[in-house]
Amino acid sequence: MRVGMNPQKQEKKIDLKSNHRIVIVVFIPKLEGYYADIFDVLKLSVNSAFATKNNNCEITLVNNGSCKIVTDYLNQLYDEGIINCVIHHKENIGKMDALIGAARTAREEFITTADIDILFVKGWQENVENLFNSIPNVGSVSPISVRKSHRYATFSTMERILLKQVNFKYEPIEENFDTYNRFLESINWEKEEDPKLKWPVITYKNQKAIMGSSHQILTIKRDLLFSTIPFEPSLTLVGNNSEYEYVDLPIDLSGKMRLSTYHNFAFHMGNKVESWMTDIQKANLSQPITTNPSQNFAPNTVNNSETFGFKLKRKMVKKLFKLIYKFQ
Repeated sequence: MRVGMNPQKQEKKIDLKSNHRIVIVVFIPKLEGYYADIFDVLKLSVNSAFATKNNNCEITLVNNGSCKIVTDYLNQLYDEGIINCVIHHKENIGKMDALIGAARTAREEFITTADIDILFVKGWQENVENLFNSIPNVGSVSPISVRKSHRYATFSTMERILLKQVNFKYEPIEENFDTYNRFLESINWEKEEDPKLKWPVITYKNQKAIMGSSHQILTIKRDLLFSTIPFEPSLTLVGNNSEYEYVDLPIDLSGKMRLSTYHNFAFHMGNKVESWMTDIQKANLSQPITTNPSQNFAPNTVNNSETFGFKLKRKMVKKLFKLIYKFQ
């Protein structure tokens, strides 16, 4: 028997105090072999995310069957307020299923999905959000500027260019030379030697972005999670085309553009921390945390108004149900 009324029923609607969420899936089953140094990489990644985000952004970490030391660390981050959400899976359920499942529970407008070996650079959040807010029909933005990804999963971006909705041309960006070579080195690709090589640049009014991106870190708007991303589970541990089917292809199917920031604001670290990575984090920490005025964010409006047709249909269904089944 219930005594009294749940006091939450008398409370007002929940205020959403953040509009951006970072979701990182963590799978570190042991601290040896390939994973010997990855724990340090994870720590640097999370600390760089916390140091560079503003107060309108929160972090979710998904424990996808990691060992006890890592599990305890994730709980510690939660207790210390570094992250405000941790999701535990006893066993590895697969990267995409863990990632998409966590992202779909988020309520923020912007969702950034990132691997555990991403080093965030101060300014990434503001520059990513600025592209969404200043260029129409943007489906995803990565803060890692990549020169050679403009033909990968960018059919819808090409369509926007052909329809003259944005301007496009190849142009050199010498400032990106060093950072792009660091990206190429991190994935064991051959480094470039000519800083004057041209980049695929999209321009809308005075805003510039790079066409295409990798998928180690991507920001999307929440509605994409419920439109073109499959609802069926991937049931794939990692790879085997799962990133393409659950991340890359859905952006194309949305009819929106796949972009990266004009200059680089994140790095792919790999499975070992190097001195230049800690130097970047020191630079992050030397700058003040960006704070925005306190505000409440309204989620996307859901069109669930009770139209006359809906009310009539509901009335008829109730009568028919009662007629057929009888109320007990």
